[in-house]
Amino acid sequence: MRILLSNDDGYQSAGIAALAEALGSIAQITVVAPEADRSGASNSLTLDRPLQLRRAASGFHYVNGTPTDCVHLAVTGMLAELPDMVVSGVNHGANMGDDTIYSGTVAAATEGYLLGVPAIAVSLVGRQPENFVTAARVARQLVERFQHKGFATPVLLNVNVPDVPFDELRGVLTTRLGRRHRAEPVIRATNPRGEPIYWVGPAGEAADAGEGTDFHAVAQGFVSVTPLQIDLTHTAQIQGVANWLAE
Repeated sequence: MRILLSNDDGYQSAGIAALAEALGSIAQITVVAPEADRSGASNSLTLDRPLQLRRAASGFHYVNGTPTDCVHLAVTGMLAELPDMVVSGVNHGANMGDDTIYSGTVAAATEGYLLGVPAIAVSLVGRQPENFVTAARVARQLVERFQHKGFATPVLLNVNVPDVPFDELRGVLTTRLGRRHRAEPVIRATNPRGEPIYWVGPAGEAADAGEGTDFHAVAQGFVSVTPLQIDLTHTAQIQGVANWLAE
């Protein structure tokens, strides 16, 4: 089995090292990740300049671009054969609910999915997460399950793992995305020249976090596995918009 690993925290992150170690004994691993932290890059592609692909002493490849760049470059140009799976992570922090729209970790997996490759995005939930081995073991179990029995069509799975030792996990639940409250306001500051600067504020707290959501599962000590889709069509509004245009 051939697995492409990527992330948004950079090729030197603890999360991708843990993934490579956990999956390296059951699959042929290729790592292509950003050269620096690109958290929040979402599904952006670099179109205004050429990309450079380099190889580190660790054997990991890194790109001066976004997570989406990394997977796109690897799948469409670098690799001689299509990978059997893309695994992205382990992200340093949660990617639940609305986070998935902005997440570079989810974006890397999404790019694989859009290119016809089954993909998993793995995140470790915590402000300063430590148990990357736990998340990597969860990823390995999911990959082994996929090896034993795959899906008829490519899937995109968003996985969030509580930041606890592996033996303290309560199990795995299939969930839907929850929702967050609106983000906190931007933080205004001043640079050394006296000019105003702004930091994007923190994400809002969970709003829709009831039973069945990713927020609820992780809070109860379970691994959350959410299947994602890319069709953004608001089907319930199609007729209403059609009527509005016809008036």
